[in-house]
Amino acid sequence: MATLTASVTAAHSQQTAQPYQGVVGKTLADSKEWWPQPVKAPQGAPNVIWIVLDDVGFGATGTFGGLINTPVFDSLAANGLKYTNFHTAAICAPTRAAALTGRNHHSVHEGGFSHTVLSAGFPGYDGRIPSKDGTIAEILRENGYNTFAVGKYGLTPDEEASDAGPFDRWPTGKGFEHYFGFLGSEDDNYKTNLVEDNSHIKPDGRHFSEQLTDKAISYIEKQKKAAPSKPFFLYYAPGATHAPHQVDTSWSNLYKGKFDQGWDAFRQQVFDRQKKLGVIPANAVLPERNPKIPAWNSLTAEQKKLYARFFEVYAGYLTYTDYQVGRVVNYLKQINQLNNTLIFVLIGDNGASKEGTQFGAIRGRGTSFASGGVTAQKYLELNENGIEQIGTPESFVNYPLGWAQAANTPFRFWKMDAQSEGGTRNPLIVFYPNGIKDKGGIRTQYGYVTDLLPTTLEFAGIKAPEYIREIKQDTIQGTSLVYSVNDAKAPSRHTQQYYYIFGSRSIYKDGWKAAAAHHPDILDLNKFAGEAKDSIAKNYDNDVWELYNLNEDPTERVDLAKKYPEKVKELQALFDADAKKYNIYPFIDWEDVFSRRIHNNGNATGLK
Repeated sequence: MATLTASVTAAHSQQTAQPYQGVVGKTLADSKEWWPQPVKAPQGAPNVIWIVLDDVGFGATGTFGGLINTPVFDSLAANGLKYTNFHTAAICAPTRAAALTGRNHHSVHEGGFSHTVLSAGFPGYDGRIPSKDGTIAEILRENGYNTFAVGKYGLTPDEEASDAGPFDRWPTGKGFEHYFGFLGSEDDNYKTNLVEDNSHIKPDGRHFSEQLTDKAISYIEKQKKAAPSKPFFLYYAPGATHAPHQVDTSWSNLYKGKFDQGWDAFRQQVFDRQKKLGVIPANAVLPERNPKIPAWNSLTAEQKKLYARFFEVYAGYLTYTDYQVGRVVNYLKQINQLNNTLIFVLIGDNGASKEGTQFGAIRGRGTSFASGGVTAQKYLELNENGIEQIGTPESFVNYPLGWAQAANTPFRFWKMDAQSEGGTRNPLIVFYPNGIKDKGGIRTQYGYVTDLLPTTLEFAGIKAPEYIREIKQDTIQGTSLVYSVNDAKAPSRHTQQYYYIFGSRSIYKDGWKAAAAHHPDILDLNKFAGEAKDSIAKNYDNDVWELYNLNEDPTERVDLAKKYPEKVKELQALFDADAKKYNIYPFIDWEDVFSRRIHNNGNATGLK
């Protein structure tokens, strides 16, 4: 009897589609059964862990010259590599979207946030990552990995974040088989708005970092028992060290009296340590203290006591976070998986936070734009009267601005400042015993957060997919860093990168950087505490562009714009080309967003 050969082909996926190889006849006797082979990860592919910290600052951890003890990060770096010229998008959601997709944040619609009040109805700002921009979790899952995420996510639109979904933009809809954490951008560590998989659950009262670490270890334990040879991907993103700074006194009291010398002395000590460790260039010069920050010696005794306690709590919080990461690392060592695990530790998703204002905050979210009209003096009175509350479950703490600059040593400015290295330069640790020879080495190649995805894929031996679940994928925009792993002198391959957050913007090209600050007075409490005017029609042409040669001036002290005006124009043209290519236009800034919020009594539904 004649037989029919099936012409059915498998749907497009991340791998080459498997054509049907059986035979379909008119009867079972004339037919040959066939099933596609299960997808397996490449032989020897490593487990992968991405650790993404929040609001840390370049000069906070001991690993990169800071005065806060981070022994686990120290160990990972000593047995891996320190990337000291790595960069983020200057604020959390854009950085995380760019990392997870390997594409620029405006390109994946995350120019601001996924939160209703901070998103806008334009392609670069609607806060909805398209399916054509698949995540690292989607890619690895369809290449034979199990995938888990714990901690802060921050990329689910507010209106989709209830238990009714839809769940397409929850972590489980973006490639993670299991998720435990919170969907927002910040949360209380003891009263966390917790989610597990696709539903909200009640927190158990323990610190969030302890809970998420328990969950991460349990995911790994169950997976390795069920499929010992199957690799996993873990996205570990604690809320730390974003506000609120909350930690048990057994951790914060480790630093009692350690910061009584204040932020000016701290900066100098950290700068000297960074030079000694080689994590900043030998030609770096420490910038002057920002004029918005008072000299430590000008403060009263009461202020010094209060402000020092803020940083003791912050330091304890960071050391506690390091300890929790250590629990995961120790578990991997215990089950003999550590040597074949690729670990990235991104020390912050932006620079240290300026949202605590000049005075710090104890009660309520301390950002100036959320202060609801409270004056600066009232903030100070509240904080002095509440010193014992700092760091407790009853508080919602963020340190004052002076400590933000200290934690960002050696750079100027801080989180949200996309025009500055202080907003965008964050250290990266790469740990992979089976793949790194130069253990303890320093790498100075220019890198950006979009590079994490292609670096992971190259280490794992996986190609970027043409299709994911039948959806054709955009090109990956990051550059793998693997070329530099065993060659410290290799020239940088990521040679151009734009930055833009709420009006502040810059463009990097081959060591040169043109930058324009927008709203440099955002820290003026009186301006943003209820007095903001509806000024949507901004004249961005009035923003002053500066020019820096980062090879000669890594801390951006010497503005060369007047000396080389043609270079400024050249870089501005590159920025404009990227703005058109990646959906940066139209420009939207903080005052645009928050004046709408104020005028709508906090019930804004986005810019319209």
